[in-house]
Amino acid sequence: MRRAFVLLVLATAVLLVVVDRTVAPLEPLREAGATVYGTAQAAAGAVTRSFGGEGRLRALEQENARLRADLTASGTRGLGTDAGTALGTALGTRTAGGATTGPARHRGVAAHVVGFGAGQRLTIDAGSAAGVVRDVTVLNADGLIGKVTWAGAATASVSLITDPASSVGARMAGSGELGVVTGLPGETRLRLSLFDPHAPLKVGDQVVTLGSAGARPYVAGVPIGTVAAIESVPGAATRTALVRPAARLSALGLVAVIVPRSGR
Repeated sequence: MRRAFVLLVLATAVLLVVVDRTVAPLEPLREAGATVYGTAQAAAGAVTRSFGGEGRLRALEQENARLRADLTASGTRGLGTDAGTALGTALGTRTAGGATTGPARHRGVAAHVVGFGAGQRLTIDAGSAAGVVRDVTVLNADGLIGKVTWAGAATASVSLITDPASSVGARMAGSGELGVVTGLPGETRLRLSLFDPHAPLKVGDQVVTLGSAGARPYVAGVPIGTVAAIESVPGAATRTALVRPAARLSALGLVAVIVPRSGR
């Protein structure tokens, strides 16, 4: 009886996935499922962590991630002077000259990675109830992870920067040269394309986010990665290189989401 019930549940899940991907999106059902899953996951985790003092450890981890994200949003994260100033300017906390202009327009939301999916995507245990919305930056202590592509009430989906469909405006931390970083199919590294085909570039150079209008989907000055190899393409209109991501995308745990302070 139990086996038949499990098979029925699995068959129903497969049918819903097929309908969602090939016939019509099931956004209301997906959101309801995300709410149920997120609530259940949080409740189960709370019970499990209540033994051995892990509940207190989790609370401290979340507070640490929230504070780290808030520091990023205020442009004071340890990204280097130029990057920190650019980040603060983009978020409205500093002028181009470095003067403080007031409270940040964004804040950090701490979350844990609770699942990995196909297509370089993952699920985090924070959603719209915590202020998480689509098209906002996700990072950790090491650097950029990706952006939120869907947000339910209790969980959200994140597209990694290694997704082949990912495209991030970039700036070289040293020279200031501009370009774009994209994901590569089947690769753990990224491709950097600088707009100037004669731009100075060497292995070990640091790449940071250029930033988007309104800081969405990407805030400025967040480390993307390090140049690992320079590609040689005669006659190319851009200069390209392979970049090693700053964050260990295969071993993610605690992350921070930069969201509008108003929750828009």
